[in-house]
Amino acid sequence: MSNAAIFNRVCTAVGRFAKADQGNIAVLFAIAAVPVLSFVGAAIDYTRANSARSSMQAALDSTALMLAKDLSDGTIKATDINTKAQDYFKALYTNTDARAVTIAASYTASTSQGSTIVVNGSGNVPTDFMRVAGFPQLGFDTSSTSVWGNVRMRVGLVLDVTGSMADDGKMTALKPAAKALIDQLGALAKNPGDVYISVVPFAKDVNVGASNYTQSWINWTDWDAANGTCSNNNYSTKSSCTSAGRTWTAKNHNTWNGCVTDRDQNYDTTNTTPTSGSSTPSTQFYAEQYNACPTQLAPLTTDFTSLKTKIDSLSPNGGTNQPIGIAWGWQSLTQGAPLNAPAEDPNYTYKKVLIVMSDGLNTQDRWPSYGNGQVQYNNAIDNRQKIQCDNIKAAGLIIYTMQVNTSGDPTSSVLQYCASGADKFTMVTSSSQIMTAFTAIGTSLSKLRVAK
Repeated sequence: MSNAAIFNRVCTAVGRFAKADQGNIAVLFAIAAVPVLSFVGAAIDYTRANSARSSMQAALDSTALMLAKDLSDGTIKATDINTKAQDYFKALYTNTDARAVTIAASYTASTSQGSTIVVNGSGNVPTDFMRVAGFPQLGFDTSSTSVWGNVRMRVGLVLDVTGSMADDGKMTALKPAAKALIDQLGALAKNPGDVYISVVPFAKDVNVGASNYTQSWINWTDWDAANGTCSNNNYSTKSSCTSAGRTWTAKNHNTWNGCVTDRDQNYDTTNTTPTSGSSTPSTQFYAEQYNACPTQLAPLTTDFTSLKTKIDSLSPNGGTNQPIGIAWGWQSLTQGAPLNAPAEDPNYTYKKVLIVMSDGLNTQDRWPSYGNGQVQYNNAIDNRQKIQCDNIKAAGLIIYTMQVNTSGDPTSSVLQYCASGADKFTMVTSSSQIMTAFTAIGTSLSKLRVAK
């Protein structure tokens, strides 16, 4: 209802009241008319001012959000903030009652809560009724704040480097794609520590570094049994040697090549911190002298140049054990032994992400009854991996998976299962698509998270 219509109704009611001639109505009317009209008029003026202010709040909120996105994306520079704010606000604010409307935007590049944009606005509404009481206008002001960058990112890049990656140009295409993703994610870091990335190459095993041979989180039981010499050279394993009544002498652990295989079940599906001592050997990682030991992993770092050098050193060899790669990708994002992810700043929220790329189906792991390196038996490895991925997602991590399928394999149901949503699984059928797929993942991770 318009102000004129409201005013006409009030005047009509007052007119009827004024014509009443019973008793002391005229006296009462004389006393009540002024305050009644004043209150009604004030309510109308305040309603108009409040509407103008509410409309301004909505316009400022949208303006602040759009400015934050533009600035984070690099669409505008900090010096353009006020000009762009004016443009956005003018397009959004359509209230016709407001006068002398002004806005101003300020930008703070970095605080403990991230980068901040504050947009302040003010204006006034000319009054129709309150002017008789000496209030010709009602002023109002409001503001909106956008904060971003208080979410830091830690990404584990888990890469299949099995023998089949040598086929169809897959390894050749992987290297520039993975390096471009590192550059893409690294560019999101506005301050030191905003983005950390790890690289975990995997085949049947993962290489954690031969220099760690003195670490207490390694279980040497299987390695000692397979690597040594017998007092009778006819025997090459501990079991055959001791069964023949001979003496087995394990090699020095400094001859280990750095490879580890799956932990005992159910620790193979968790990121439980390993403990030293013989009382809890199942929490430890089993050393193995795998003859196709991949390139050593790189723990979380902000040295993106070294990560790209690591990518360049990848070489395809061995069978496929996705769970071991995923396990160490998860470990790389975990504080505490063995990889000791950097401490987290309590002023920030952390987004932890695993990106798992594999070109084939699982074929082998620590247990020979699960696969022979060519084929998996009864989905045994996949079943362990599903439990593992359930645990990872329950811990709040986001999983992206990619199947590079250039040879017509079936779609990997376990990679689909592990992805944190259908939109986070990618099927690639040509090596030429790997770059595009990694870029799409990087773009997804780059999406702005803004808090009003």
